[in-house]
Amino acid sequence: MNQIKIGKFIADCRKQVNLTQMQLAEKLGITDKAVSKWERGIAMPDTSIMLELCDILHISVNELLCGEKISMENNNQKNEELMLAMAKELEKKSKTVWTSMWAIMIVSMTALLAGIFTVAFLVPEGPLMAVLMIALCVVFLIPCFYAVRLEVSVGAYKCKKCGTEIVPTYKEAMMALHRGFTRHLYCPTCGKRTWCKKVLKK
Repeated sequence: MNQIKIGKFIADCRKQVNLTQMQLAEKLGITDKAVSKWERGIAMPDTSIMLELCDILHISVNELLCGEKISMENNNQKNEELMLAMAKELEKKSKTVWTSMWAIMIVSMTALLAGIFTVAFLVPEGPLMAVLMIALCVVFLIPCFYAVRLEVSVGAYKCKKCGTEIVPTYKEAMMALHRGFTRHLYCPTCGKRTWCKKVLKK
């Protein structure tokens, strides 16, 4: 989706219905700064007010997201283009989250190993060393839990038996045995518990 194009379209439609940015903002219960950001292509309208915005501007949601008026004969084609654009955007966000998760895991593991070596060489054996080692492990677990939450938030796990894509809850993923990004999950379709591999596309 082209935010600049959408922003210009919102501005044009607003002017056609004889509303200022302030008046439009008041009707939607937001600030005129938010409307200004839309029209400059800096931000997009929140989904919670999108229908109301379209109603005020006398346009469809499809037209809003395309940033142009759509004739009936071009509607199906525009729908397909919009769905494709949204799918690409979702895939891009999923890959960004996936990359962030890997970065967290690598940085955390590196920090843990560096901490262990530092404590092992600089701290004499005794209770202090044990406390520091435990503290390092606890601190390491915090970003790990967050990384698992990121892992669960994108894509799905594919059942080895029937191919069903499973989206487990955070708790189910945490409790499941795992080997890397393959988790031992229960499949509601075939009723089997198998090693399900992570896939990014749902």
